[in-house]
Amino acid sequence: MSAGHAHAGHHGNKEVALLISILALVLALAETLGKGAQTEGHAYNIEASNLWAFFQAKTIRQTVLRTAAEEVEAGNPGEGARKQVAKWTADAERYQSEPETGEGRKELAARAKEAEKKRDRSLAAYHHYELASASVQIAIVLASASIITTMPALAWIAGALGVIGAVFCGIGFFAPTAVHFF
Repeated sequence: MSAGHAHAGHHGNKEVALLISILALVLALAETLGKGAQTEGHAYNIEASNLWAFFQAKTIRQTVLRTAAEEVEAGNPGEGARKQVAKWTADAERYQSEPETGEGRKELAARAKEAEKKRDRSLAAYHHYELASASVQIAIVLASASIITTMPALAWIAGALGVIGAVFCGIGFFAPTAVHFF
């Protein structure tokens, strides 16, 4: 091996080492962003579930009050009973919509649907970060193998996979619902 070849191989190894460092940075970003998106997705899922449970509780209360009011009305109530029926009816209507508190059935359903949208966006981002992570992990393995085998094609493939990983990170961050794979 001549001195020129030894120098060229050494210089190539430095470039591949730099590529591996950049790939490791992209991997760290993908993993960190992915974990955050996954955690956020779970939190929004819990929020949506809680809101739907509250919605169901309001529905049950509303149904009980309406049924009680109808039952009392059917029995030719006196004045006192009519007042109670009016109160029950007002409460049932309040359960339907309470804009002041945001806790009427209408408002709870809207809040639950919004939490579901946020959950879906977070989980879509998470899937893109997972694809980015897998792509970059494979790229790191190929880049490392290119040093051992002295096959520059592996380094080029690793670089391409690294770019693909970075693109998936970008999609996950900026437009997670734009591209669907699952």
